[in-house]
Amino acid sequence: MRRTTLATQLLRLQLLIVVVVLVAIGGLSLAQSSAAFQRDAGRRAQSAAETLAANPVVRQLLPSAQPRIRTGLQSAVESVRAVSGLDYAQLTDVDGVVVLSTVPEQVGISSGTAAGESTVGLTDTTSGKAVEARVPVLDDSGTLIGTAVVGDRYPSALDRFLQAAPNLIVYLAVASVLGGVGSVLLARRVKRQTLGMEASEILDLVGQREAMLRGLKEGVIALDPRGRVLLMSESAHELLHIDYGSKGRTVDELGVTERLRDVLLGTVDTSDEIVLVGDRVLVLNTVPVVSDGRAVGTVTTFRDRTELTDVEEELGVTKTSSTALREHIHEFDNQLHTISGLVQLQEYDEVVRYVDGLTARRGDATSAVTDSVADVSVAALLIAKIGAAAHRSVVVTIDDGSLLGAHGGALSRDLCTVLGNLVDNAVTACEARVRIAVRESPAGIDIDVFDDGPGVPPDNVEKVFEQGWSTRGSANTGHGFGLALVRLVCRRRGGDVTVGSADEWTVFRAFVKELL
Repeated sequence: MRRTTLATQLLRLQLLIVVVVLVAIGGLSLAQSSAAFQRDAGRRAQSAAETLAANPVVRQLLPSAQPRIRTGLQSAVESVRAVSGLDYAQLTDVDGVVVLSTVPEQVGISSGTAAGESTVGLTDTTSGKAVEARVPVLDDSGTLIGTAVVGDRYPSALDRFLQAAPNLIVYLAVASVLGGVGSVLLARRVKRQTLGMEASEILDLVGQREAMLRGLKEGVIALDPRGRVLLMSESAHELLHIDYGSKGRTVDELGVTERLRDVLLGTVDTSDEIVLVGDRVLVLNTVPVVSDGRAVGTVTTFRDRTELTDVEEELGVTKTSSTALREHIHEFDNQLHTISGLVQLQEYDEVVRYVDGLTARRGDATSAVTDSVADVSVAALLIAKIGAAAHRSVVVTIDDGSLLGAHGGALSRDLCTVLGNLVDNAVTACEARVRIAVRESPAGIDIDVFDDGPGVPPDNVEKVFEQGWSTRGSANTGHGFGLALVRLVCRRRGGDVTVGSADEWTVFRAFVKELL
């Protein structure tokens, strides 16, 4: 079955509105004409009745007049009716009996009202409704002798409609033409604005869009040029921790961080922006939307890469360990060459002493970590970090009394993230020494990393943990992300991280609870 087009629907609706309006206007017109008729006919009837009641002939002959007996009153009554142009005129006695009338059928019939005061109004007659005026007739002595009655028949609804029909037909024709032309023009405009789609197609499109937004795992936010939310997917509400019903609100009203605000508004030009939101790591891409060369807003898509970041941290630990192993391989090559030379020189006792020295040094370096740290992943990370720092002429030591049990799983990965980033930050900032202290209690795990660097200025104590802030560049160049990630992990586990000083040391203190 072929669907009715939008233009046809609008045309039908407009014509229906025109017809309804014309019917209402017709009804009002009939009501107004009825009121006007009563008003005009009442004035004329009253004037004619007063003229008839004041006629000397009527005042003289009415007391002796009898029904159906001709007197000189007939000419007076007929003259008033003819001059006024009304339908009938009559005279009644004091009892209300019609003694003379221009309508013979009314003679001898009681008018139903005895002589009295003057009245004008709508009344029922034998031939239908009429606008009637009654005026009392007084003789020369002022005695009431009867009533002069003049009336005009009230036209029926059909008569009034037929009277107004020519005008109504003209109104209907003009309104129909104007309504039809307006409907066609309106339909064309709507067509252009809806890209030629019919109403049903628009409804289908909206339904598909809503279904798509609900089904997307990635977050989507669309903003207008003034930064107000046009649409936001369900995933966006969940990932950004924003209450539902945010449409129409500005970015500032959403309560997001300054960095996230800049990304959503498109003031940051780079792609794949990494933003920390609560306990999540999000990657955002903002694209400006341009129509006819004019910016109409922005669309931001983002995805959760928290789990991917955890995997990257594990890979970072593995990479650090691999780098340390490669460095040790070069060192072993040199040591093997030394041993080979001593053997060739037949300095066997020196070979034994040399190997014992290497073994003792290697054992001391490893045992310094394993004696304090039972967690294999954390221990491997620290050994690799200590070896890497040694190649940069930085001495990394573990404080006496440090103790960490074996945990594994997610806690082990989070500890590697915290320790790895804090140690890297300390090695970069220090002069020559770094100290690590790890203590475990029923409340959680305390991690302190000391360095002998210049420290953090008081104005930057909080800024160092903000994403994108770094003395070495922005987050997009690989800096300004590590300490922010440390704070994210600590807070996700019910702890936090701070920076301060102790004697000549700069110390970063982190606290992590064992259970999420």
